[in-house]
Formats: sequence, C-alpha cells, structure tokens
Amino acid sequence: MNQRSLYKTIESFDSKKFASTEEMLTHVLHQIVANDRIEIKGGRVWKLDAVKMSYEVIAQQGEVEKIKPHFTLKVDEYKMFRQIAVHRTVVAKETNEYLKSKGILKYSATGVGELVTVKGTQLYPYILSFNTDVQHDHVAPTLNIISLAVSSMVKNRRIERSTSQLQKDLDKAREIQRSILPAHELQFHNYEMFGISIADRIVGGDFFDYIVSEDKDRVGIVIGDAASKGISAAVQALYVSGALRMGASYQTKISNLIHNINDLVHHTFTDDRFLTLFYAELTNDTKGLCVYVNAGHASPIIFRAATRTTELLEATGNIIGPFPNQLYRSEGIMLAKGDIMLLYTDGVSEAMDNLGIQYSEKRLAAKLNEFRNEKAQNIARLIIEDVQIHSTKGKYSDDQTIVVVKRIK
Repeated sequence: MNQRSLYKTIESFDSKKFASTEEMLTHVLHQIVANDRIEIKGGRVWKLDAVKMSYEVIAQQGEVEKIKPHFTLKVDEYKMFRQIAVHRTVVAKETNEYLKSKGILKYSATGVGELVTVKGTQLYPYILSFNTDVQHDHVAPTLNIISLAVSSMVKNRRIERSTSQLQKDLDKAREIQRSILPAHELQFHNYEMFGISIADRIVGGDFFDYIVSEDKDRVGIVIGDAASKGISAAVQALYVSGALRMGASYQTKISNLIHNINDLVHHTFTDDRFLTLFYAELTNDTKGLCVYVNAGHASPIIFRAATRTTELLEATGNIIGPFPNQLYRSEGIMLAKGDIMLLYTDGVSEAMDNLGIQYSEKRLAAKLNEFRNEKAQNIARLIIEDVQIHSTKGKYSDDQTIVVVKRIK
C-alpha cells in the first residue's frame, strides 16, 4: 500500500464519534490490526502520565500475548521514549525483561499527538507499539504514516471540541478558494487544457494552476492535494500555490523547485499537514517534450492517440512536507498530436459508489479512450460528471479535481 493510500485508510477509521481520545485510539488500533493490507498482527496503546513521568498501557489488540493491566514503564528507565520524541518512530531490539518474557523481542513504536514538555523533557502524549512480521527496515515508513494520520485525528478532535465554525470564516474561506484556482481553460501553443475543482466542503485542499512564463514560451501545470480538509487545507493550498508561482519565475530546474517547496512546507506547517503534488512543464517545442515531477501524487494518465494505449506517470519523490531535505527526480515524456495527459486527485480515482467500489484508474483510462476526439474542456466535464454519478450514493466523499491537457497540433 503506498503512503497516500495508507494515510487515507487510517483516516477512514475515524468514522464515528468517540467519548474520549483513548476510545478513539483503541478503535483505530483495532482497525489497523484487522486490516490485512497493513501487515500488523497486534499492538498496544500507551498513555503518558505526566505526573509520574511514565507510560501506561491502556489497550491491547491482536495476536499478542497480553501484558498485565495498567503495566507502566518509567521514562527515566526506558530510553526508547526519549528516542521516539526525537525520531517519531523507533525500530529496535526490546530491552525490557518483562516484555521480552511476553515474546516481544522487537520494539516497533511511533509517537501520536503533539509533543509536550514534561519536566524539561519532550514526550508524545500517546505511543502506538506494534507486533509485525515485516522486516524492521521496511516497517518504519509504515509507522511514520500511521503516526501522521492518527496525530491528525487527535488534533482534529481537540479543534472540534474547542472551536465552532463561524459564518464569517466560511465567507473568508470562499475568497481563499477562489483566489487559488485559475480560469478553467488555457490555450498554449500546440496544447489546450481545462481544469475543474469541486470541494467536498465549502472549501477544500485540492488545487490546480497554470503558470505561464513572462515570454509565453513555457507553462507549468500543477495539481495538488492537501491531506487535511476545509479551511486549513485551503490555506495550505494557497500558500503552496503562491510559493510555486514565485519559484517558477526564477526558471530553476523543476526538481529543485519542488525540493525547495518541500522544505518551505516542512518548516511552515505541522507534519500532518502534508500534501501531494504533480508539476509538469511544457514549452513551445514542436517535438512535444513534457518534463515533470510527481511528489507522491496520484499517477497522471497519458493516453496515446496513435495506439489508443495508456501509461502512468508514477511518483518521482515523496509527499511534500513531513520529511526535510528530500530529493525529487524529474522525468520527461513526449506528447504527440492527439495525446492526452489527465491529472487528477485521488478524490476522483477513489470515489466510491454505495457498494464501496472505487471509480479507479482503469475506468479513467477507458473514459479517455471513449472521449479521445473531444476537446479538453468536454473531456474534463464528461469525466467529472461520470465520477459524480458513480459516487452519488457513496458514504465517503473527498475533493475532486481534474486537469486535461491535450496536444491538438
């Protein structure tokens, strides 16, 4: 399961109201263990006791030998807790003799929530520890994504308890959303393009943009998807959209541009406010060169008019935000006359009907073939209409954005 899909899977576990954060974490742990695709067979929830400077196990799930109720470990006697505060996720050999006697020989754990300072020491309020057969060097990325997703859920609970949405905030949010999105349509030399973005709420975290150079010989096409929803997602989308426009004006390599955007987001937003991003650049080159970077985004689909086949533009780097100093690789493809590039967010490909069946990349590819002779504007509208019909009675919804780029001569 890729990083974005894993995050959304964990996020979907927050599907009902819970009496407490501890109840929510217990539910999420159960869902993680029960999900075969995550490859975790058991786990525990640990809660920080700031007065006693210790962690107490408050929930246990899965195929694990149960440890005694209310078992605690003191922070000063168990170095892993401080290491988790530094690294978020720790994968190492278990050192506590009692836990080893229960068959826990490997320590795989990740912090949840926002770091708090207790007696001069930074600690996570909750820790999720897991039992898994996955090799240790492969399990850390999974635990990092679990930490990001569950921490976001904890934060959202706190926000929901302490604030309520005011109408003036919604009005301001609408203005923000309108300022992000460009005109739907753009004609650029041999290409026509058309984008549509539909927010799941009043505003959303999806965005797209066309960034035309001053000399009109180059255009950047960007589509992004902020992990959160609503106002906070719209603010992040606005920030990134503006940063891209400023950075693109310096005519730097797009791999360096996305690297710089990642570092900006990392230093500006909390780790759970990440986003995925796809950036492509076209020029007035008659050969149809398209250079792109895919930062963990849903893979755009290329439809080849000559063969009526499709190909995917897979990720060339990680998601934007949580991890500093990331390297992003640029790739190039050639677009011939009649070829179509479809950019979309996962709210499109993962839109579900009432039976939980996703719209899917396969169906998107089929629709590109079906509508191949249409103009970019019609392709975009016909596809988004089909997606909405498919998901009309679905239980889960998300922002939906598509951009169609077609070479017409």
